[in-house]
Amino acid sequence: MLYTRQGDKGTTTTCNTGGGRIPKSSLLIEALGNVDELNAWLGFCKAKLGDDSLESVIEEVQENLFVIQAEIAGAKKVLSEQKVQELEKVIDDIEKRLPKITTFLISGNTELSACIDFARTIARRVERRVIDATENNELKVSDSTKAYLNRLSSLLYAVERLVNKKAKVVEKAPSYK
Repeated sequence: MLYTRQGDKGTTTTCNTGGGRIPKSSLLIEALGNVDELNAWLGFCKAKLGDDSLESVIEEVQENLFVIQAEIAGAKKVLSEQKVQELEKVIDDIEKRLPKITTFLISGNTELSACIDFARTIARRVERRVIDATENNELKVSDSTKAYLNRLSSLLYAVERLVNKKAKVVEKAPSYK
């Protein structure tokens, strides 16, 4: 069944609430919702990529986000340090293929790169919400999860830039007029 009616009054449960109900407005639920939003948006980006190697990178991120969601919800799942190292390797490999950057770049060179840049901003929000919920003692996540979330926006920035390069578009710096 797709509905239970249990949340009609604005509360829900997770693995770490011990069966008790918590407000859907809690920082923990906000963090979970943001991870869910990022995962959905990455699915949209993945469907538009048309590049098997980048699609597999995004799908691996999506798989890891499910582990992170489970950890946030209190399941006995933890993202390993190895996943952080794998993410760093992908970032490093992509970065080697790109021109060095010395400034911020204006988003939106292509529809696809703009979609990926939007995913990057969601990833930054996910990190902020998870940190906020941990600082307010609503959840605990592993150091490797925090590190992964911190690196994720860098990965998406690298993917965005690689998509621009493959599209042969010139990246433009803001003029700061």
